[in-house]
Amino acid sequence: MIEHGAKTVPRAGDGRRDRYVDWLRAISLTVVVLWHWAFTILRWGADGPSPTSPLGFTSGLWILTWLFQVLPIFFYVGGYVHLLSWNRACERGIGIGSFVWRRIRSLSIPTLALAGAWVAVGGIVRWVFEIDWIDRVVLLVLSPLWFIGVYLMLIALLPVMLWLHRRFDVLVLIWLGGAALTVDVLRLRYGYEAAGWLNMVLVWGLAHQAGFFYERMVALPRRLDVATLWTGLFALFGLVYSGIYPGSMVGVPGDKLSNMAPPTFVIVALLIFQIGLVEVVRPFMERLLERSGWQRANETINRFALPLFLFHTTGMAVWVGLAWLVSGGPPGARIPPDLFWWLERPLAVVGPLLCTLPFLLVFGRRRVLTGNGSGNAL
Repeated sequence: MIEHGAKTVPRAGDGRRDRYVDWLRAISLTVVVLWHWAFTILRWGADGPSPTSPLGFTSGLWILTWLFQVLPIFFYVGGYVHLLSWNRACERGIGIGSFVWRRIRSLSIPTLALAGAWVAVGGIVRWVFEIDWIDRVVLLVLSPLWFIGVYLMLIALLPVMLWLHRRFDVLVLIWLGGAALTVDVLRLRYGYEAAGWLNMVLVWGLAHQAGFFYERMVALPRRLDVATLWTGLFALFGLVYSGIYPGSMVGVPGDKLSNMAPPTFVIVALLIFQIGLVEVVRPFMERLLERSGWQRANETINRFALPLFLFHTTGMAVWVGLAWLVSGGPPGARIPPDLFWWLERPLAVVGPLLCTLPFLLVFGRRRVLTGNGSGNAL
């Protein structure tokens, strides 16, 4: 790494870990987990539980999703990690086919094992206790894994995207962004709703491809970091207040559409804003991460981040089950959420965390994904 102004510019061949990349990746997964634990409201009906969100009942709270919807920056960091890892693999003579397969295998095996275990549990419960709505429970537990499916798709597309990067460089980002905007026009102006799912590839592919330019972003002067932040922020305000897109960066019951399912062009603006933000705060965070206490915390979070993500809904399901046993019935949800519900949020995090810890102790003893530093499959 070399110093560039107040920032540290990574260099692929210097052998040093980029602690800031590790932190961004781990904190992204952790924020997703905490959001699911703290801000999921389960309503129970005759057909079982259905989730909703306090965002649908609290005016203006959606603005927090501009900071806490962190999947754009996660895919961005993932793109950089894959480019860096591929460069190292080339030095060791590893072919692109082997490189892609190893990463797909290391990520898909634990994910498929967890999904298979829950499907088996659901089948047994349905057969033994004749509880029809257990299927809905299994679906709720496994639904956050959708993003791993997208991530696996991006890994499979690496040979094509690496070639495009070498051949066309930054033009690839422009084309992906233009294609994503075109999809929104087809969907929202002309009613081709199914076309929106193309943005699962285009929008998340753009975020991943943007990570190939990570080192260039780090090398930019600080004033351009600030300019990137404001460009994304103004784009967000313009798109949201156009009346076409909702303000929330997560799905909210009652909104006319979701910016996430499938992703809209608003997520591209969010990506630009978040890239600028992480570069603006980089000098401060790099100083913190040089301290021994922060280094240990960063390493610990990185070690357990993926197991935590994989098992956090399992822990939440165990916590809900325990609450059911204690209360003698399904835990009720106060809708709209009142003051007492908000005061309960620490318990809503601590309870599922305690129920997730046994899984972390078992599966966190070894890396779920092999590799070193910034070069593992995530």
